[in-house]
Amino acid sequence: MELLEEILTKENLNKAYKKVYQNKGTAGGDGVTVDEIAEYIKENKDRITDKIRKRSINYNQ
Repeated sequence: MELLEEILTKENLNKAYKKVYQNKGTAGGDGVTVDEIAEYIKENKDRITDKIRKRSINYNQ
C-alpha cells in the first residue's frame, strides 16, 4: 500500500484526531476549535481525502 493511502485510512485519521483532541489542541489560524471541526470532518471526509490524494488543496473552498 502506498504511504499516502496508509495515512488516509479511516483508522489512522481517527487515531490522529483522537490524539489532537486528547492533547486539547488549540484553535488554528482560522479560530476553529477541535470540537467545532469534528462535525465538519464527518460531513466532508471524502471530499477532504480526495483533495489530498489529488494534491489539490484549496483552503478557500
